[in-house]
This record gives sequence, C-alpha cells and structure tokens, in this order.
Amino acid sequence: MDSQTLFVGIDVGKYRVDIALSDEGPVAQFKNDDEGISQILRLLEGRSVGLVVLEASGGYERQILASLLGASVPAVAVNPRQARDFAKALGKLEKTDAIDARTLAQFARSVRPPVRARSPEGLGEVQDWLTRRRQLVEMMVAEKNRAQQAKGGVLKDIRAHIDWLKKRIQENERDLQSLLKGAPEWNAEVELLDDVKGIGRIAALTLLTALPELGRLNRKQIAKLVGVAPLCRDSGTLRGKRTCWGGRADVRACLYMAALVAARFNDSMRAFYRRLVAAGKPKKVALVACMRKLLTILNARLRDHRAALSAPTSVTP
Repeated sequence: MDSQTLFVGIDVGKYRVDIALSDEGPVAQFKNDDEGISQILRLLEGRSVGLVVLEASGGYERQILASLLGASVPAVAVNPRQARDFAKALGKLEKTDAIDARTLAQFARSVRPPVRARSPEGLGEVQDWLTRRRQLVEMMVAEKNRAQQAKGGVLKDIRAHIDWLKKRIQENERDLQSLLKGAPEWNAEVELLDDVKGIGRIAALTLLTALPELGRLNRKQIAKLVGVAPLCRDSGTLRGKRTCWGGRADVRACLYMAALVAARFNDSMRAFYRRLVAAGKPKKVALVACMRKLLTILNARLRDHRAALSAPTSVTP
C-alpha cells in the first residue's frame, strides 16, 4: 500500500461517533444515525482506504459496520479489550473519544486485523430475536427461582408471569422460523448443523450469527477464536499448565450446553467423553474437550458444504 492509503479509526458511541483518518490528524464527529453514517461514507468516498477499525460497542457499531462493508470499504469491529491493551502498550493511559479514535487508526495501520465476510441480509434481525429469546429465558429462570420462596397471591402472580413467558418464547421461536423460511440458503446451513446430535435449531442459529467465521477457518484457529483451545504458559524452564481462556462467551455457553447433551446422546461423543474420564481427566476438562471436538465437526461440515456449493458443475456434452 502507498503512503496515501488511509487507516481509519472510529470510536462509536450511542449518539455520536468520532472518526480519525490517521493516528495524528484531526478527529471529526458525526451523529450515529442514518444521516451521520451517510456523511462518513461521503468523507471516505474516492479515498484509498486500507482498513477501517471500529471498537465493538454493545451493538451501536452494527449499522456503521454494515454500511461500510456495503459500500465496499474494508472494515472490522475489534474487541475493546484488545484495543485498550494496544493503547496501554503504546503508553497511552489517557482515554477520550478523540484519543480512542486515533489509537484505533494506529491499530488499523499496525495490526491490520482481518476483515470478516459481510453478514447475510436479515442477520441483524435474527440476532435481535435471539437476544430477545435469551432475555426471556433469563427472566423465566429468575421467576422460577422466586417462586420457590413465594406464597399466596405473589406465587399466583409469578406463575402467571411464567406462563406468559413460556408463550412468548414459543412465539419468538416461530418468528425465527419464519425468518429462516425467507432465506433458503441460510436455512440449509441451520439444517446442516441441526443434524448433529447435541445441536438444536436455536444453538445452530446462535453459532451461525455469533460465529460467522465458522467453516472459514481451520480447526485450530476456530478453537482459539471461541476460547476452547488450551493455551500454553511457558517461560524459560517453566512449563505452565495449559488453560482455556478468552474467546466469545456467548458461543462457549452455547457449545457447553450442546456438549452436555452430546456427551449423553451422541454415540461417538459419549465414547470420547468416557474415554477421557477413564484416562483420569477431570470431568470438566473432558467436557471442554467435547466442546472443542463438537466445534471441529461443525466447522468441517460447514466448510465442506460451502465448498460443494461453490464447486463448478460439470456439463456432459
């Protein structure tokens, strides 16, 4: 890339965004709405943009990121902890929106994180419905816990709320099913993952939305990304204990429940789990190994499925 190539940092807030076209230049501010995003696109139009880095900000970055990718501008949202650690490594202990934007621009130039493939149309709505379902389930669990101590009219009210929550969860799942019917290619991938014992439709949807890299990375890369790969802690003659940490918590939670089911009802996974326990592995370690194995199977299935779809078809003369 030439010296005129821009590496852009965008600090995203609820109501406004700060954008730095370099790690030393001025910082411009725009509203975080349709008009503001249009102004950002016009600002970048016609320029040689190497990469735009945004900080994941509770979903407030989603529309900007989608708009940039839709305009063929290379952009990626990074983990805030990763960006903050980078700033500390540079000795930047201050924290303002302008400083964060410049730091993200420097992060883009120095680290150059890979750009993810653009999400399918309608994915944002599916993510919203999945988030809403998780909220409903959490509310139902909380109400069931309260019901254990409640009496009289309060208990009756809690039970009525639990019944309402159950109906809303069922309606939520029907809404998700309707969205899938409108996207046959995406629905095929959900069916492919759902076919693995231990993975249900909600788990398949969660994995596809929260882990778009699934099927695009090798088994070691995807395990490390999720946080189920044992990481070494060695220094000099010290050989530390391998541990799993980091990664995407929502994906790990989904895989944990799937592995629990698979270790009981999936023949190959059950045999794998029992073999590890019989070899002296703690049950929790054996379960994490099942999570990693399950992730490897799903990753390979999706990779082979997409490869088969993209393979050229031979025409018989």
